[in-house]
Amino acid sequence: MSCIFCKIASKEVPSDIVYETDTVVAFRDLNPQAPVHILVIPRKHVSGIHEADGGTGLEELMLSAAEVARREEIEDAGYRLVINCGRQGGQTVDHLHVHVLGGRAMSWPPG
Repeated sequence: MSCIFCKIASKEVPSDIVYETDTVVAFRDLNPQAPVHILVIPRKHVSGIHEADGGTGLEELMLSAAEVARREEIEDAGYRLVINCGRQGGQTVDHLHVHVLGGRAMSWPPG
């Protein structure tokens, strides 16, 4: 498979992994948009939230994002979770992922 996130999850491509379980991997974004910018992905390839179903592990994905925020010590100050959907929604890698953004005040609207 040519998916870069699948290669990161299988450790074929090096990355700064900060958290992992049997089904989820979290790693630092190479182009951070905040002091803390971590991507949380399912190990199983799912191209986006539109393909997610009961077997995708969405609950673990979101709970893992919260755990990453705790570990990065941004939980108390606040943080943002983002899932981009499709090209117009800003999704640039066709593998479901949650952005954990924190370490600074977030503005609204986001983009």
